[in-house]
Amino acid sequence: MEKRLVYLDNNATTKVDEKVLEKMLPFFSEKYGNPSSMHDFGGKVSKDLAVAREQVADLLGAKNPYEVTFTGCGTESANIAIKGALEINKNKKHIITTKVEHPCVQNTYKWLEKRGYNVTYLDVNARGELMLEELKEAINVDTALVSIMWANNETGVIFPIEKAAKIVKEKNEKTLFFVDAVQAAGKIPMDVSSCPIDLLGISGHKFHAPKGIGALYVKKGILLPPLILGGHQEKGLRPGTENVAGIIGIGEAAKLAKDFLSDELIRVKTLRDEFEKGILKKVFNAKVYSANAPRVSNTTNISFEYIEGELMLLHFADAGICASSGSACTSGSLEPSHVLKAMGIPFTSLHGSIRFSLSRFTTKEDIEYALEVIPPIIEKINGYSPYQKELRELKELRNF
Repeated sequence: MEKRLVYLDNNATTKVDEKVLEKMLPFFSEKYGNPSSMHDFGGKVSKDLAVAREQVADLLGAKNPYEVTFTGCGTESANIAIKGALEINKNKKHIITTKVEHPCVQNTYKWLEKRGYNVTYLDVNARGELMLEELKEAINVDTALVSIMWANNETGVIFPIEKAAKIVKEKNEKTLFFVDAVQAAGKIPMDVSSCPIDLLGISGHKFHAPKGIGALYVKKGILLPPLILGGHQEKGLRPGTENVAGIIGIGEAAKLAKDFLSDELIRVKTLRDEFEKGILKKVFNAKVYSANAPRVSNTTNISFEYIEGELMLLHFADAGICASSGSACTSGSLEPSHVLKAMGIPFTSLHGSIRFSLSRFTTKEDIEYALEVIPPIIEKINGYSPYQKELRELKELRNF
């Protein structure tokens, strides 16, 4: 089979949609005005930003577009939300989050622990699901903030955010609730207006907008302090001259993501499921994690037991297949995934875990190619494994 590029690392970043790029290009040339200027040339750009704000608000289900603040990325959105929430509840020193959050959130809480905050890290079960009873028991009068991701970046598991938000507010209405929705935006229906979410962050490059642009939903009535000081832009919460082209891009990408949502839920899920079934049928030491948990439709985490993930990724790359060993922010590390460790995955599988993530640009031909080239690669690497006895026993156990 002729070599081709098959990009299955869309949770790391996505291709900029050509329609998004087309919308952005004029703002590098003929529409280059500063939206803060008093003249009409800049004022027209301000109107374009307002449209983009409406498009992002519509994707999130926010009724008021001005609840959307544009940021540089999901990491910035998370930092503004977390540190701002703690400034609002400055007399409270307890935070609740999960053991499987993205590094941009998890590392922020580790930093806060060194500054006197008490952080409760909630467990997940073997399928990667959040246990709501543990959340309910953890909330107390000193809880300033609860922070839970909507969809996990490594397993794709969807957390019951609506139920979690209600629990938070029922236990302590003054506790603020922040949601990292970076891997959920554009993949599942969202309606923040009907759910007691206070703060929610997204990142454009996860749904076919360019890198360098994100957004933060701040519920009306919540007055966050800015992370940096400057001018009046973005209501003073995120000052600095706006990344106009990026904002236009995330707006158009949000519009397209909502239009393609049914495709994401049906066609992409069908391709993902076909890929999983094909791998399990052809590779005896493959195992799909979180298969029976609610997941976003584009993500699968497959462990190839008794072999090294880094070696697989190198061979996959040689064959034109792009995948990841976990979060793009940590995949360069030799440490096993903190997400899979939290799920209790055994050591023999931890280092052989690969995340494959599809997008609306993934084709049936891409999946067919991947299913053609991956099994012989795994068979070849199995031959290098020092666990030959264990592999033989596993092959017999699974009737291969």
